Amino acid sequence: MPEGRLSGKTALVTGAGRGIGRAIAIRLAAEGAHVAVGARRESDGAAVVAEIASAGGSAQTVLLDVVDAASVATGVERAARPDRRLDILVNNAGIGGPSPFDGDVRSDEAWAQILDVNLTGTWRVCRAARPFLPDGARIVNISSVTGRFGVATMAAYCASKHGIIGLTRSLALELAPRKITVNAVCPGWVDTDTGRSGIVRMGKALQKSVEEAFALAEKMAPLGEVLPPPEVAGLVAYLASPEARNMTGQALVLDGGQVMP
Repeated sequence: MPEGRLSGKTALVTGAGRGIGRAIAIRLAAEGAHVAVGARRESDGAAVVAEIASAGGSAQTVLLDVVDAASVATGVERAARPDRRLDILVNNAGIGGPSPFDGDVRSDEAWAQILDVNLTGTWRVCRAARPFLPDGARIVNISSVTGRFGVATMAAYCASKHGIIGLTRSLALELAPRKITVNAVCPGWVDTDTGRSGIVRMGKALQKSVEEAFALAEKMAPLGEVLPPPEVAGLVAYLASPEARNMTGQALVLDGGQVMP
């Protein structure tokens, strides 16, 4: 593989076994980084590592469950080997699902789980990675367009994604003296297992067929598309690159124009 703009860099991507995380891991490796593929299951991580290796890239599987502090500490330290260095950290691990305000105790359980994975999980990984981040390192947190607006019955998910933007801005200020940039990416609908299940769930709530639900998701954006994961990966790769050294504390929306500040 020819040298890229991330050659010589070590990256950790959480939730990299599938979906957006998988696309990010593959893109960072294609740009020349050695990628630690963070996943809860060995088989998921190994499949991505094999795909990267077949394309001439460098990667390793790192078992990492963001809700388990011990797993986070061990996974981050392994990702930073052998030089005890992480130049790029991408916090992608997350879950979705409803948490209706008028629900029973199960809504409380959904609230706690979603916040623990999406927001507290991001905080855990950032904190564990801090000793391994050199000056000039990059942190990219995956938020969502729902970090910019609310959705009925999705309070926990929206709150977690809003929270990631707030966390991003706070860490950007704390780490600025070391020239470490911290940014968030806010995708709209993305063609992943999670995205497709969300579209189907939306369709059921509106009494629409699966085909009608996907058509509605496309129409939510002026450009009329559900995003392919590699487009999100491309933006993450830019934020991890030297070209983005003066961009920090930003929540960049990639959604076909659904949200226009």
